Amino acid sequence: MKKFALILLILFSVSATYAQVQKKPKIGLVLSGGGAKGLAHIGVLKVLEEEGIEVSYIGGTSMGAIIGGLYASGYKAYQIDSIFKTTDYDALIQDYIPRSSKNFYEKRNDELYALSLPFNKMRIGIPRALSKGLYNYNLISKLTHNVRHVKDFNDLPIPFLCIATDIETGQQVLLNKGSLPQAIVASAAFPSLYMPVEIDGKLLIDGGVVNNYPIQEVKNLGADIIIGVDVQDGFKDRKGLSDATKILVQITNMQMIQKMPRNINATDIYIKPDIEGFNVISFDQGGEIIKRGEEAARKVIEKLQKFGDKYKRNPLSTLSPGKDSLQISEIRITPLENYTRSYVIGKLGFKAGTKIAYEDLDKGINTLSATQNFSSISYSFIKSGEDDVLQMNLIENPTKTYLKFGIHYDGLYKSAVLLNATQKKLFFKNDVISADIGLGDNFRYYLDYYVDNGFYWSYGIKSRFNTFNRNVLTDFSDGDLLNLFGLNSINIDYTDFSNQIYFQTIFAQKFLIGGSLEYKHLKIKTSTLQNTNPVLENSDYVSAFAYLKYDSYDKKYFPKEGVLFCGDVQTLLYSSDYTNTFERFSIIKGELGYAKTFFNKLTVKLESEAGFTIGEQTIKFFDFVLGGYGFNMINNFKQFYGYDFVSLSGNSYIKGSGTLDYEIFRKNHINFTANYANIGAKIFDSDQWYERPNFSGYAFGYGLETVVGPVELKHSWSPETGDHFTWFSIGFWF
Repeated sequence: MKKFALILLILFSVSATYAQVQKKPKIGLVLSGGGAKGLAHIGVLKVLEEEGIEVSYIGGTSMGAIIGGLYASGYKAYQIDSIFKTTDYDALIQDYIPRSSKNFYEKRNDELYALSLPFNKMRIGIPRALSKGLYNYNLISKLTHNVRHVKDFNDLPIPFLCIATDIETGQQVLLNKGSLPQAIVASAAFPSLYMPVEIDGKLLIDGGVVNNYPIQEVKNLGADIIIGVDVQDGFKDRKGLSDATKILVQITNMQMIQKMPRNINATDIYIKPDIEGFNVISFDQGGEIIKRGEEAARKVIEKLQKFGDKYKRNPLSTLSPGKDSLQISEIRITPLENYTRSYVIGKLGFKAGTKIAYEDLDKGINTLSATQNFSSISYSFIKSGEDDVLQMNLIENPTKTYLKFGIHYDGLYKSAVLLNATQKKLFFKNDVISADIGLGDNFRYYLDYYVDNGFYWSYGIKSRFNTFNRNVLTDFSDGDLLNLFGLNSINIDYTDFSNQIYFQTIFAQKFLIGGSLEYKHLKIKTSTLQNTNPVLENSDYVSAFAYLKYDSYDKKYFPKEGVLFCGDVQTLLYSSDYTNTFERFSIIKGELGYAKTFFNKLTVKLESEAGFTIGEQTIKFFDFVLGGYGFNMINNFKQFYGYDFVSLSGNSYIKGSGTLDYEIFRKNHINFTANYANIGAKIFDSDQWYERPNFSGYAFGYGLETVVGPVELKHSWSPETGDHFTWFSIGFWF
């Protein structure tokens, strides 16, 4: 018995000693913030994986929270590397909202004004930040699809936490529960660049303000060994503080720089990548920054190998993207004061009980953001059997009034400064009124009151006034006046005053379909004709419209891809009949466009349009008119290279054009366009309209995309006339 007891004692001692030797220490990984410099974390993670180091806990701040959160979700380093190499950083910083996510009202808003400022209590304000961070939120939400139901970050594949700052108290906020994408975005909400994020009633910004290296928080999780990766800058002297970004970063990191000596002493393996020469927005140099992270990790490779070779490595699982779809069983929306549930659902573009892709979700969130009616938009998913409940958290924008500004010059309307006042929630929920005034050579205004009811029929009122004076080559009378007086051109004052009551809705999630009733006063007079009545037209008209529109161009000006279709029918019902020639007739017209980019630089754009009238007697002043370029097209005025403004007219026409546009460098374009047309009286009554075009024109151009809109220089000519025209335009068309 004594021998047996001795053997048991020896075996127990050996077993305990062996277990103690084999016990793995818990490795905690601390990732600091640093903007683009934080991409060095990816290089460090690659080396850790190569050495078989199993990370037990991760804590990060700002960019450290983004990369750490993805790694904690189950991604491998090479996958995170691929994600960041394919990320559009311009979109990430500017919170890019695809044009396809905007409705027609919002597209016009973004393609008209150079500057938009909030206006409250008779004071002009400035935006709280450049970006809402929604692009980041959508991207991270999609990437963390497989862990979307995890609400306790300790239950992630690797337990995780991140740090944010309460902007109202200046206190640190530890984020380890709730929505993972929301926590990550809050931790990375760089002041002035991204809007603060509200979580549990606290308004949060970048955690780097108070704790850019959360070492103690990771130790509290249970870490035995701390590996810390520090991509922060030290204090820069006045020579190094050469721009506002560097000054703001130094102010933001001031407290943490002072704390870092103590944090370094508490770090078991301290890794400091050489990120000299890079800044917080050096995303275009991401490959080199990642390489610097690898190099820094290899400098401490002997220390790392102690925790990789000595202990048996657990295989790292690779996160599978899984299905990129969601079955939404219910949509829950936080109570709203000024906007209805149907309005929000209409903007989302899908209803409960439908299966959607993340692309559909992104588009819906972007559409909500484009309205500017919500200062904060976030969402999360709640598991409901095999389906998902979408929880929408919306905070209404307290700003209801905006002042907007723009400028424009073209050869028809000449120069103008655009002033706009926009007021939301004027009378009802979901409504908005916008008033444009163009001050310059030719006064113009545009007023639009719109009640947006989402999936239901929306309605509104429009009023527009346009006027210009110009020598033109058409007299709106088939050349009779010009021939009678032996003139080549005629000087006209053209005035259009139009008012509409309209209603519209979205059809099949893509098409805008609607109708309207219009009252128009049209006045045309000339001082060219001597001893005759100078007024050519001075009539009131009432007409009815029906229209269908589809627009998936990625940009209105210099589109790189997409399809455009517009079609409408107008029936003139009544006229005060100044010329005593009115009979009821209808105008039908349509436009089709297609753009496709090859090799990321060369874009081919094809366009075709046509129009004709139905009725025995038509009004010449409603004829289609071709010529010129760069102006806002009203009534049936159409642009056409090779001919001057308002040169060709007829009650029916067909036009086709092809453009080659090459982006020689970012936002700078050179292009060539050829366009062809037939126009005249009832040209579709015979088959000659498609055999050979009677009119053609060509143009070379240079275009620059600017904050005030496109700046374009065009030189065009026509082989039929031998005439050459050079046109210059600046700013968005209005």
